[in-house]
Amino acid sequence: MVIQSNIYDTALIFEGGGMRASYTAGFVNQLLENELYFDYVAGISAGASHSVNYLSRDQERTRKSFVELVKDPNFGGWGSLIKGEGYFRAKYIYEDTPHKNAALPLDFETFMDNPAKMRVGAFDINKGEIVYLKKEEVREMKDLMKMVRASSSMPMFMPITEFKGRNYLDGGIAGGVALEAAKKDGYKKYFVILTRPKGYRKSPVKFGPLIKAYYRKYPKVVEALLTRHIRYNQTLDELEAMEKSGKAFLVYPDQMPISNRERNFEKLAKTYELGYRQGKRDVEKWKRFLEK
Repeated sequence: MVIQSNIYDTALIFEGGGMRASYTAGFVNQLLENELYFDYVAGISAGASHSVNYLSRDQERTRKSFVELVKDPNFGGWGSLIKGEGYFRAKYIYEDTPHKNAALPLDFETFMDNPAKMRVGAFDINKGEIVYLKKEEVREMKDLMKMVRASSSMPMFMPITEFKGRNYLDGGIAGGVALEAAKKDGYKKYFVILTRPKGYRKSPVKFGPLIKAYYRKYPKVVEALLTRHIRYNQTLDELEAMEKSGKAFLVYPDQMPISNRERNFEKLAKTYELGYRQGKRDVEKWKRFLEK
């Protein structure tokens, strides 16, 4: 089967948000069920996982990544955090599960055959800036999953990720929405899936002294974390202005009943269903925007 795109003038952008992506996984699956195939997708953190699952066109993996996987005894917890493996066991989640007969097998062939471009944002802790890793850099599955892990390495809760000689943390440190990547690549129309309800604005971090102590060797990480809320809120302001002018469609969850660190299966399953039903309700609105 030839894998093709059918939406060429609009960038699909997935916000991060840890386990809040269980809600937006329902949106991803509505895109796939309705055969809305963008030729460009950009994501950060959990949005990077959505990007990979979307491009591999795998509805089952989309749901399992943020729902069923928490039942895996290797998923993580406070014990693995204390051991230095992360509250979410990054190596296991991103590098061990995608293989055949593992917990989350990835259809790497379909991903690579998909002609769409992909950008995954990760924060380079030495440069002190976000770097957008490209699908063109992927040669084998371990490259891809290391990119997603780099983008998803939640500060303090997951270890730093090394990829091709550079050290990375979660791309959300730089803001959380990959709008700049799509703009730089020439897109002027955007379909953005967010993980916070409409009207949300980020507050300054509450644990500044702890962050300064924890990342004392990485002052650029500290600076980025302490000023993240400013960049995030500026991006939301820009997106809302774009929406008013017809250049963007923002998909907000109607509600968000969980935190980014939720590990309760029942809560995650219910959250996914909320997103899936909302997407089913709203998909015709999405199509009208995309057909303009």
